[in-house]
Amino acid sequence: MNFKDKTVVITGGNTGIGRELAIAFGMRKANVVVNFIVNEEAAVETISHIENLGGKAIKIFGDVTKLDDCKNIIDKSIKVFGKVDVLINNSGITRDNLIMRMSEDDFDKVIDVNLKGTWNMCKSVTRHMMKNRSGKIINISSVVGIMGNAGQSNYVASKAGIIGLTKSLAKEFGPRGITVNAVAPGFIETKMTEALPVEVRENYMKQIPLGKFGTPEDIANSCIFLASSRADYITGQVLSINGGMI
Repeated sequence: MNFKDKTVVITGGNTGIGRELAIAFGMRKANVVVNFIVNEEAAVETISHIENLGGKAIKIFGDVTKLDDCKNIIDKSIKVFGKVDVLINNSGITRDNLIMRMSEDDFDKVIDVNLKGTWNMCKSVTRHMMKNRSGKIINISSVVGIMGNAGQSNYVASKAGIIGLTKSLAKEFGPRGITVNAVAPGFIETKMTEALPVEVRENYMKQIPLGKFGTPEDIANSCIFLASSRADYITGQVLSINGGMI
């Protein structure tokens, strides 16, 4: 699939799954916008990697919890590349704990980044995509947003909220030719999962019928499909990439 002359904005596009997404679209000739809030060095490295592959990419600082920052991300993307064709809301954080020990601040931070951040970015791109009567929005949810998980009430609530937001916006945006879908990854090989204790990793592995963690490339492949013309008649859906967990 080729995305030549298409502009793809990826929040949290400098590391982990976001970086894999940025490179995957860059390899397919898209104009890639790498949003970041920390670790600018990683954003620079990601852009350099894309450019070495013959693609075009820029980095834009922006805190997705701030609506003005989100508007700036979209406005700068349009100024440089002329339009935004695809928005991937990938930014996310965790602050895990049992609810009796979880602070209000930890709950609020996770909801602000994961759920409100997704809402902020969707709101910021709305007028542009509606004017163009086209666009693809892909929101990164999680398997736990579907099945729940002890010790992650804040994270699960945010990811379940993203699914509800996705379904609602699909109905709002559909008449203007804009699709809105969600991807719900299971356990993916990232620095976060690599840091888990061996016994925890083994316990999670037992829950996966395929017997292995997924890779960031697995998530990138699903987003490439949803962003392509092959998915033009798919909207309001949740694509689960979890090795059969649910």
